Amino acid sequence: MMAMSKHGERVARLDWQALEAELDVEGYVVLEDFLSEAEVRDLRAAPGLPAELDALREAFYSRLAPIANRWNRSLDVVYRFPDSLDAFLRQNRKTGQQQPQSSLTCLRYDDYQALHQRSDGELVFPLQLVGLLSEPGKEFTGGEFVMTEQRPRMQSRPMVLPLRQGDLAIITVAQRPFKGSKGFYRVNLKHAIGRVRSGERYGLELLFHDARHA
Repeated sequence: MMAMSKHGERVARLDWQALEAELDVEGYVVLEDFLSEAEVRDLRAAPGLPAELDALREAFYSRLAPIANRWNRSLDVVYRFPDSLDAFLRQNRKTGQQQPQSSLTCLRYDDYQALHQRSDGELVFPLQLVGLLSEPGKEFTGGEFVMTEQRPRMQSRPMVLPLRQGDLAIITVAQRPFKGSKGFYRVNLKHAIGRVRSGERYGLELLFHDARHA
């Protein structure tokens, strides 16, 4: 399996100042070629979600928690996320959130994912990871990763993330702060995967909070 311990170093080497700025402006950021071809092959061959991916989630959580807490302050939300993923998941269990949401996916001809949010539960971490494990245009067609953002009194803003094989993206789960002329206000986001026209589209979705129900 993958040497996921190396991902901690890889996450630490990212330009977090630039990533944080882009998350504030767009609500997402793409990390190109984060996964190697060998890592992609290992994930696609796995019968389920490898336990080694926990190290990847932990490494990203430690970097994203300060951003999530700053977003909460901007929106006058009292709750503060703890420093470690393990501590946060313990809090999840106390609120009845015990259903893991991370998954590997395989969409085939005519499959798609409708617009949705992974926001079930009292404790929702505002950011998550998505990845693409197939090469668009070669192994599948269609299957674009799409996000929509709804701001008050404005039309929805559609966004298509140009993911390639091995890319990861940090995206907003449901809501994020947006700074307007009168201060910060809450905007609502959803994401989807367009209909696959041919081939097989393998993907990865990593979340930091559990859901209340299966």
